[in-house]
Amino acid sequence: MSTVKTNRLGLEIAAYRGSKTTLCAGCGHNAITERIIDACYEMGVDAKKVVKLSGIGCSSKSPAYFLNQSHGFNSVHGRMPSVATGAMLANGSMLALGVSGDGDTGAIGIGQFVHTMRRNLPLIYVIEDNGCYGLTKGQFSPTADLGSKAKNGVVNDLPPIDTCALAIELGASFVARSFSGDKKQLLSILKAALSHRGTCMIDVISPCVTFNDHEGSTKSYAYAKEHDEALGEVTFVPFFEDITVEYDPGSTTQVKMHDGSHLFLKKIAEDYDPSDKLAAMRLIHETTRRGEFPTGILYLEPDKEDFVSSLNMVPEPLAFLPTERTRPSKAVLNELMEGLK
Repeated sequence: MSTVKTNRLGLEIAAYRGSKTTLCAGCGHNAITERIIDACYEMGVDAKKVVKLSGIGCSSKSPAYFLNQSHGFNSVHGRMPSVATGAMLANGSMLALGVSGDGDTGAIGIGQFVHTMRRNLPLIYVIEDNGCYGLTKGQFSPTADLGSKAKNGVVNDLPPIDTCALAIELGASFVARSFSGDKKQLLSILKAALSHRGTCMIDVISPCVTFNDHEGSTKSYAYAKEHDEALGEVTFVPFFEDITVEYDPGSTTQVKMHDGSHLFLKKIAEDYDPSDKLAAMRLIHETTRRGEFPTGILYLEPDKEDFVSSLNMVPEPLAFLPTERTRPSKAVLNELMEGLK
C-alpha cells in the first residue's frame, strides 16, 4: 500500500500547482515555475498567505502556473513593484512573490525596480531573464549582452543592464543569480529567499527556446551551461528541521536567517564571502569581462531592516483596521490645526 507524501502542513505537492502552462515547450520559465512549486511545498508555505504579482510578458504569465490558492495580481507593464509595495503596506503579514521579465524590469519598469531595491521591501523578486522580448518576436531586451546575435542575425551593439549589480548597489539585502536548468541550486536559493525578510532579487537565466536559444546567443541553454561559474554549493536548512548539517569549517560559510533557519555556502572554487558588498560587485564585473556569469548567492545581509518594519506601523494589517483607528478624531485635528497657527 503506497503512502502519499505530504509536507509539514499535511499537504500534497498538487496543492501548490496552478493552471497548465501555455508557454512554449522547453521554456526555461516553466522550469522556474516547477522550482517555485517545490520550494513552497518543501518549506510548508501556506499558499493562502501568499500574494503573487507580475507585470506583462511571457514571464508575467508564470504566476498562473503555481499556487492556485494564493492571491494574485497581474499588473500593467513594469509596475509590479508598486503593486507589491501597496500590498505589503496593507498587509505586511503576507508573503509577496513577484515574477518579472528582463524587459518588464530592465526597460519600462527600471524606475520601479530601482526604488524597490533601495527600500528593501519584503518581496521575493524573480526575474526570468532570457535577453529578449518573447511576446513580440524576440527583439533584444536591456539585459542582452553586447555582441549577442539575434535569431535573424542582427548583433546587439548596446551594453547590458546587470540587474544583480544594480540590486546590490541600491540596497537589496538578498541578491542571487541562477540558471533555470540548475534544479538543485535554484531550489536552494528559493528556499533561502522564502526565509529572508527583505528584498530577495533573484535573476534567473531562462532561455527562450523560440527566439533566443541559437548559436550566438548568450542566453541560450548551451551558452549558460558552458559559461556558468558557480560560487559554490548552496544548502538550506529550514528552522523547523533539526540542523545537523556538517561541513569542513575551513570551506563553509554558515548564515543564520532572521527566522532561525540556516544557509550553508560551501566554497568550491574560491574563498567567497557573500556579506562583502564590494567583493560581490568585483566578482560580477570580473566574470562579465570574461564572458561568464556567476551563479549562487552573490550578496546577503540577513539583519538589514526591511521597508515595512522601518515605518513603525501597527502590527495589525492596515486593510483590517476599523475606521476609528485610521481616521483622527475632531479633537486631534483641532489640536493639529492650532499647532500650525
